[in-house]
Amino acid sequence: MTLYKLSLRNARRQARDYLIYFVTVVLAAALLYSFNALVFSQEIITLSEGMNMLPMMIAMAGVVVVGVFGWLVAYATKFMLLRRGRELGTYLLIGLENRQVARLFFLENLAVGGGALALGTVLGGLLYQAFRAITLTLFGLSYHFAFGFSFPALGLTIVCFAFIYLFALHRSRRYIRRANICELIYFDRQNEGVVIRTGRKRRWIFTVSLVLGAVGACLLMEGDAIVGVIGAGSLILFLFGFFLSSASEVPAFFDRRPARKYRGRNLLVFRTLTSKLATMGVLMAVISMIFTATLISEGTGLVFRGLFTGRAADTACFDLFISIDDPERDHGPYLDYVEKNIPVEQSVQYAVYLSGSSAVRDYLTSSISYYYFNFYQDPVLRYSDYAALRLVAGYRPVELKEGQYLFHCMNYLEEPLREYGRSLQLGEFTLKPGDVHTEHLSQSGGITNGRGYILVVPDEAVEGLAVNHRTYAARTARPVSQEQYDALHGLHNDRLDWSGPVGHVDRITTRASEETEVASQTVLIVFPLYYLALALTMTAAAILTIQQFSESERYRRQFALLQKLGMDRREMAEALRVQFAVYYALPAVPPVLIGVPFILHLARLPDPGVMVGMSSPGVIAAASLVIFFLIYAVYILLAYTSLKRNVLPA
Repeated sequence: MTLYKLSLRNARRQARDYLIYFVTVVLAAALLYSFNALVFSQEIITLSEGMNMLPMMIAMAGVVVVGVFGWLVAYATKFMLLRRGRELGTYLLIGLENRQVARLFFLENLAVGGGALALGTVLGGLLYQAFRAITLTLFGLSYHFAFGFSFPALGLTIVCFAFIYLFALHRSRRYIRRANICELIYFDRQNEGVVIRTGRKRRWIFTVSLVLGAVGACLLMEGDAIVGVIGAGSLILFLFGFFLSSASEVPAFFDRRPARKYRGRNLLVFRTLTSKLATMGVLMAVISMIFTATLISEGTGLVFRGLFTGRAADTACFDLFISIDDPERDHGPYLDYVEKNIPVEQSVQYAVYLSGSSAVRDYLTSSISYYYFNFYQDPVLRYSDYAALRLVAGYRPVELKEGQYLFHCMNYLEEPLREYGRSLQLGEFTLKPGDVHTEHLSQSGGITNGRGYILVVPDEAVEGLAVNHRTYAARTARPVSQEQYDALHGLHNDRLDWSGPVGHVDRITTRASEETEVASQTVLIVFPLYYLALALTMTAAAILTIQQFSESERYRRQFALLQKLGMDRREMAEALRVQFAVYYALPAVPPVLIGVPFILHLARLPDPGVMVGMSSPGVIAAASLVIFFLIYAVYILLAYTSLKRNVLPA
């Protein structure tokens, strides 16, 4: 048999024996190709003209993912060399030279990588269509399936894969060329080793690591960059200290309590686990660190998405909205342009007044987390203007009863304002609180319809009140285009007035521009975060599974012996399930304890009222966990099903 035929045979066997690794490399190739195809697609090139940061963000995400997959391939290649050292040493024993064995190992892994690249490119073409559909939908563009092949994307993917594989295989090839027969044959006995051997040192490091974990989590949530870096460093030390001490403590725990070894299936489950966990402290720490980064990436992506959509939902309730913070100026130049260029179906010009009192504001600040920004008095709106605004926004009419005033507020202020029972005194008018309405009404900015709330009063009650700012809102026959939006901003720049102690700046928003901004921010920030999280999860889960598959032969012998001793298949399957649960849960528990508080804290940072509903902190934390464990569960299920079929007696 020639060297090349032997390489091809070993490559087929290797792909079969390390199916999880092969599938992961195929998915890695698919992700790389689909992402590269998206970069080179004409739609993204067109969108990039309006988003200067898009190419850089995509490139940065690609570089990070290439690095992650490079680590996966390097680890798996070294691991396969570790497990096949006896076979490669045998080749030397029967007369092959080191360079021939090194070439054999190089060629067979290159064949596996080439097969994975070919399958991944086909799968990546379909995945690219999904990414393309999501991107176009975010920007409100129509999507039509059109299967195509991108040669630039394929070329870049091949370059990335060549860099990843050649780097990993070069190290293995160099080792084989220098190794002797004894080193290769006993290479599979090398392991990490029990790093911490004394019980006293284990307990001390375990305690210190827990303190570092708590301190690091608190520092990470402070928000300051330098403090955050210190917190991240503390968390890394916590993970390594925790796993190095706790993993090596497992065998010591049962040595001190021999009676527990023989209770139920403990001897079978934990003796098998301790043989691996006691020597996997560093690996478990690295995997746990990756899972922590994954969970935080997913949660951060959801927080940003909720922030973008929450703000846009409030500011995009009108097709066109123009506020002037100087009450002495009017909308003249804007309205002239609108009349000539933008078809308007319905519009209203109105003023936002100040009540002369801050009773409602003071009540809110003392009751809940509320930021009044630049409204130092309660904002007031005439009922006729409010009714017209509701028509422009497309809301149903509401009635203002005689002797009452209404509240219109953001959702998070509804409950405290319903409990507010004080009368409002405006000149000779004494008004009692009425109903509360919570539709979106552009209330989350500076010169808007109040900072989170506004008081709606009878028209005659505003006589003598000071005007805070003047506003124009319109419903247009068709969306305001980007060119029209830019033209309005050009008029705004011409009207800037910095002559006073505080410059006067107008506020111009359109529904179309806000929706485009949400899409742009999602593509720039959220999409790369989820792409990275997917790559990290795949890599970490694949490495854990490769480690588990490495023990297949030992498991097979162990269960065959247990069958001869009288254990039935159901009991063996249950023991295998428990072992799997402990093995895969161990590196996932610290990320949950670190990531969930961080995500909850991050989701509470935006202004109150923005992160509500499906974007509330609790929902985001739960969704992050669900997404993370869904991907993780796929690997666990595949690994358990395959291992159960291969190692349990028929």
